[in-house]
Amino acid sequence: MPLIDRDDCTLVIIDVQSDFYPPSRLDVDRARFHEMVRRIAWISAVADRLDVPVVVTEEDPGTSGRTVPEIREALPHRAVTLPKNAFSVWDNPDIAAAIDATRRSTTVLVGIETDICVAHSAIRLHHAGKRVAVIDDATYSPGAAHERGLRRLSGQGIETLSAKELFYDWVRTIERANTFHDTHADLAVPPGVRL
Repeated sequence: MPLIDRDDCTLVIIDVQSDFYPPSRLDVDRARFHEMVRRIAWISAVADRLDVPVVVTEEDPGTSGRTVPEIREALPHRAVTLPKNAFSVWDNPDIAAAIDATRRSTTVLVGIETDICVAHSAIRLHHAGKRVAVIDDATYSPGAAHERGLRRLSGQGIETLSAKELFYDWVRTIERANTFHDTHADLAVPPGVRL
């Protein structure tokens, strides 16, 4: 597959909400969950600096809360946040319309849950003719469900890559990478990545 072109991308952040997981469900995976949140906030900030449009979904926000503050604070001011009632973003007419309104054919997915909402969204977008990239270290499901979701995506021919790989696809050259790092030192590397 060709490199991911930032000028053809829409970033979709799926359901990373304050009350989606009760604390008891995160006892084992708390560190992995928070690392995912930090990476999504980082990707959001990078998307803002590179003019990549962002669509945010919130599943049943009355019950599951709003998008977590760390991500909300990193969102571009022009990001669109919409409620989600079907598991796949593509099966929600307002969200599908927001994605289409960007006039970009590549959809980059991050969020939760890898094996349900992210997988359903990726599969439906893929079958609708979109190029789909799932950022595997910026998605989350508890326990083994995360890896099962990634295997399902792979079996469907949907590409997965890391936040670091996405960044370098977006900037493409050493000069652009260095300029970005010089201009945005706070965004030098994704959280949790050691160079």
